[in-house]
Amino acid sequence: MNCLYNFSVLLLGFFIRIYSVFSAKAKKWVDGRRNWEASLDSIPTNQTIIWFHCASLGEFDQGLELMFLLKKRSPSSLFVVTFFSPSGMEHYQKRKNCVDYALYLPLDTPRNAQLFIEKLAPDYAIFIKYEFWANFIFAAKKKGVVLLSVSTLLRRNQVYFKFYGGFFRKVLRSFDYFFVQNKATADLLHSIQITNVEITGDTRFDRVLANKQLSLTSMESESQNDHLFNAFLAGEKAIIFGSSWQFEEGFLEALLASGSNRKIILAPHDIQEVNVKRLLSRLGDKAIRYTKFNEFKDQQVLLLDTIGQLSMAYYYGDIAVIGGGFSGKLHNILEPLAFGLPVIFGPNYSKFPEAGQAITNQFAFSVSSTAEFLEAIQLISNDIEKMQALSMNFILDNSGASMKISENKLFTF
Repeated sequence: MNCLYNFSVLLLGFFIRIYSVFSAKAKKWVDGRRNWEASLDSIPTNQTIIWFHCASLGEFDQGLELMFLLKKRSPSSLFVVTFFSPSGMEHYQKRKNCVDYALYLPLDTPRNAQLFIEKLAPDYAIFIKYEFWANFIFAAKKKGVVLLSVSTLLRRNQVYFKFYGGFFRKVLRSFDYFFVQNKATADLLHSIQITNVEITGDTRFDRVLANKQLSLTSMESESQNDHLFNAFLAGEKAIIFGSSWQFEEGFLEALLASGSNRKIILAPHDIQEVNVKRLLSRLGDKAIRYTKFNEFKDQQVLLLDTIGQLSMAYYYGDIAVIGGGFSGKLHNILEPLAFGLPVIFGPNYSKFPEAGQAITNQFAFSVSSTAEFLEAIQLISNDIEKMQALSMNFILDNSGASMKISENKLFTF
């Protein structure tokens, strides 16, 4: 199985290189890994090195509050972050962070992994949520690196729990400790005789609370964003369409067609110019783009065509419609919940336990059709204050995972 895994990794790298001829994202993936060995040479090895691996920007956000706590505890330690996806490398610096060095994770071959671990010489390796690269994990284990998995979330249908998953179970058994999100994940690990497990919760709850505070602080400084949102809303609250895809945009059109006069802030998942123009064409004179707000003439929809405004926009809303629930890649629902916004999303949310919990607690709705969407809007509007309180309490009740992890005795500095 080891040989088959290594062959699959090589094949992955080969196909991404071929695809990079046609895809700008794949090209960034390839180009970003050139000369990765040289990039390690600039990292000192005479200090404690804490290596975080994050698949993409979402996992970086998930680990960020833990990074801050560990940095506060050990200011002299160096924090090195690796990403698999270009979105992480391109956007992590837009967050306030304590990262000392960031680079792409090289392709997971035995040679790359061995060289990476030897050059970097990390004291701790922390993998956020998932994406367990076998050769890097084996190489780190061999060198005595403390291996930790944070906010781990596993499902029964994954390869680790199949009869043919022995090699992948070996990967998981290499970890010194798992800080898991929920009991279901702990039970799955126990079922394959992994007992070095603690249920600490999801560190994303800590991150959205920190984001909320940053947004409130920014508004206190009377930022340009604040003035713009106030000018658009004129004292009203908006329905926020966050990270929308075409299904959610169809709901928006249905809401407008229903005669609703509610103000709407639309933050599409894809803000490339071609997609922004497509949306403006569909919405017509009802919409104004954020970057052209000087042309505002009482339009009903504000289209956020730049990155960075969505978190603040939630403060100005009372309902959030979150994209990705039709593709099975639901975007962050915790961020609007932190601001007390009941949420609506599509039906494919099984990989996101917080979505199911929100539905059970009656401040979230999963919808499959326009009729269900309009009904959910009405149900929320009829009981908005109760749902707002429930959603904010949900975030507060589930926060604190980062602090629990940072206080673990495995961190000896």
